Amino acid sequence: MTISEQIKVLCVRSDISVAELARRLGTTPQNLSGKMKRESFTVAELENIAKAVNSSFERKFVLENGEKI
Repeated sequence: MTISEQIKVLCVRSDISVAELARRLGTTPQNLSGKMKRESFTVAELENIAKAVNSSFERKFVLENGEKI
């Protein structure tokens, strides 16, 4: 699942539209839509998206032995 697909699922589960998410982020729906098409999000932007819907964003590497970094 791409990050844009995950954001759409996040919106559905948070009962908001992508346009409402854009408003909460202080951007336009067109700008957010463009970023979603390009898949061009920074980690900071993903953290802000999570905060906008009262959730958290976790990032980590998982080694072959299962160790998480």
